[in-house]
Amino acid sequence: MNKISPHALLLVGLIGFGALTTGALAQISITIAPPILPIYAQPPIPGNGYLWTPGYWSWDPDNNDYYWVPGTWVVAPYEGALWTPGYWAFEGNNYAWRGGYWGAHIGYYGGINYGYGYSGNGYQGGYWNGGAFRYNREANNIGRSAIPNMYSARLENHGDERRSSFNGGNGGTRAQPSKGDLIINNMPHNRATNEQANHENAAHSSDEQRHSVNHGQPHVAATSELGNFKTGNIEPSHAAPPEAAHPAGTMHAGDMRPKGQHMTRPNQQPQNRNPQDQHMNQANRPAAAPNQPAHQQAQQPHPAPQQARPTPPQSRPEQQAHPVPQQSRPAPQSPRANEPHSEEHR
Repeated sequence: MNKISPHALLLVGLIGFGALTTGALAQISITIAPPILPIYAQPPIPGNGYLWTPGYWSWDPDNNDYYWVPGTWVVAPYEGALWTPGYWAFEGNNYAWRGGYWGAHIGYYGGINYGYGYSGNGYQGGYWNGGAFRYNREANNIGRSAIPNMYSARLENHGDERRSSFNGGNGGTRAQPSKGDLIINNMPHNRATNEQANHENAAHSSDEQRHSVNHGQPHVAATSELGNFKTGNIEPSHAAPPEAAHPAGTMHAGDMRPKGQHMTRPNQQPQNRNPQDQHMNQANRPAAAPNQPAHQQAQQPHPAPQQARPTPPQSRPEQQAHPVPQQSRPAPQSPRANEPHSEEHR
């Protein structure tokens, strides 16, 4: 990567999101655009109480180079804590870093599609309820962990399709903060934890994480433990997405299907926007036919063949005088069609 002049590197000032961590240089401006987000799989969650923090490109002023800080699982620092990721923004012909933070609400992060619930606006990976965090199976790789509070809700894409890692400028996202985002931005926030700072420093110390070495495909793109880049705990980046990773044919950083998890399809019913009701599944939805069990509707979305099939043509004279027996009878009904719902099929 080419060197840049000292005047191109401007330290704008610390704003309290931590020192040399995700809020590292709380705000730093450079003239080189950050690379696109790499494609990687999310490692399994280590246990209950962990929250996913997506990976990002950070800047090393000593080497005039970007380096990848892997996405990782972090224990929530306090009850009700949610992580708003940092992001790069194109401002005044420079790219400025806006550090991430912990708070009671998810704030604005530039419309960057980090994946795994961070689709560009808000967070769809879960929410706090009664002192415990409820995990959305569609956004989190639960693996074999014993997680008591889970639900399933389809993920909606609010972000960029190009895996952009910055907002504004040529090739960046076009999102703008809403009034609610501005309110959240002025609320009290907590900077990244010391463990997160050590995690970034570990990435900074690894030559393999630098963009000039990995060319946008870091060997450690995600890890299950903060600062642990050892084999068995890491997920590498991928040059191209697996064919079945995204049903719509597009791929964002972190959009790969969590291992062992189900990926919802675009033709499924949209999720209920009320988080308390997001666990509703097909069995809970009202039947299209009042007397038909829900499990039979999925198998027979159209009327029974006997009802839709026209009467065969009458080719012989004797059939003109004698009506076809099937015409005088009602079409046979599906087995148990008029029986009430039973608990085993709900």
